[in-house]
Amino acid sequence: MISYSIYLHIPFCRHRCGYCDFNTYAGLETLIQDYTLALCREIESSARSAGERLPVHTIFFGGGTPSLLPESDLERILLTIADNYDLSSDIEITLEANPGTLSYEYLKSLRGLGVNRLSLGVQSANPQELRLLERQHTYLDVVQSVTWARQAGFDNLNLDLIYGLPEQALLTWQHSIELALGLYPDHLSLYALTMEHGTPFGHWASRGLLSEPDPDLAADMYEWASDRLVEAGYAQYEISNWGIRRGDLIMACRHNLQYWRNQPYLGFGAGAHGYAGGARTANVLVPAAYIRSCLGDFNQELGEGISFPRTAATQSIQSIDQSVEIGETMMMGLRLVQEGVSRRTFQERFGQSLEEVFNSQISELLGLGLLEWAGEDRDILRLTTQGRLLGNQVFYRFI
Repeated sequence: MISYSIYLHIPFCRHRCGYCDFNTYAGLETLIQDYTLALCREIESSARSAGERLPVHTIFFGGGTPSLLPESDLERILLTIADNYDLSSDIEITLEANPGTLSYEYLKSLRGLGVNRLSLGVQSANPQELRLLERQHTYLDVVQSVTWARQAGFDNLNLDLIYGLPEQALLTWQHSIELALGLYPDHLSLYALTMEHGTPFGHWASRGLLSEPDPDLAADMYEWASDRLVEAGYAQYEISNWGIRRGDLIMACRHNLQYWRNQPYLGFGAGAHGYAGGARTANVLVPAAYIRSCLGDFNQELGEGISFPRTAATQSIQSIDQSVEIGETMMMGLRLVQEGVSRRTFQERFGQSLEEVFNSQISELLGLGLLEWAGEDRDILRLTTQGRLLGNQVFYRFI
């Protein structure tokens, strides 16, 4: 039986950054207690409507700033999950956190609750870039948070960094990477800035108040970082993600692998998305509306009259037929730059060969040098080094 993953969206922030396109809100901390209660009700409701205790092997607290939740609320959520799902003995439990919101005592409590992976939103080591991004921490806060995390017992630590900022120089990006490597993280996620429509950054750029990122320079930053991280002992396993090598093991994020392999996951919380039971779900966005949805009806709380994977908070649901599933599996699987998409696994999952379904697309992309066959028996279809820079040009051909 395939194991599930659980994503928990915590939408609260002290400040909403100008580039952020996530479902986050500042100044709503007074809702945290009720939100926790609603989240637990949704978890219970989904478990009951599933009709069986589903196996779960990863849990991920994302946001927002999950580290704004008190330890007692995190404990209540984790206990609710443990009461309603079969958790694997080696479960990965990740919590995203912003430097400056942490203390040693808090991190020690997290480890005591079973949280064993920490992801810090560092973004940059440069003070001017942090101000541009409206981050509320300094790099000294990052150093202190990493120190406390190690002292608290975290041996699986991720740092997020952003490149391709307006007016960012290659030298400052290289400096951020070097300082991050000096903290010896187990995992690094490097993301190119995108000027999303509807964000302050997108608005300022459209008015000429903020320069657009230079795509050629961003590509140079990406390629330099890729080479430098491999030199430092990290293995790139996904377009934007690197894990340190520990013998034959790569410290990949198991939760995110669930997404990239197009395997089922349950999404709980305001604006959370899920993929289970052959359908994709999306929850109501606004935290107050989410709370009302989950707490407003006792029968809904028990999951009565609601069929899995829908919950009382579900705003939309889309059935996924096999043709859509195949396209999504290709699009996400090809992001895994080493694993790619296996001929054998594809055949077992869909009862068709890769060449039967996508012969012309594969032939074209092989000819363009964007895809390659790899592995001892040439079982793996994956991006080339050039293809990693032009991923979107590859993915859309399979949708």
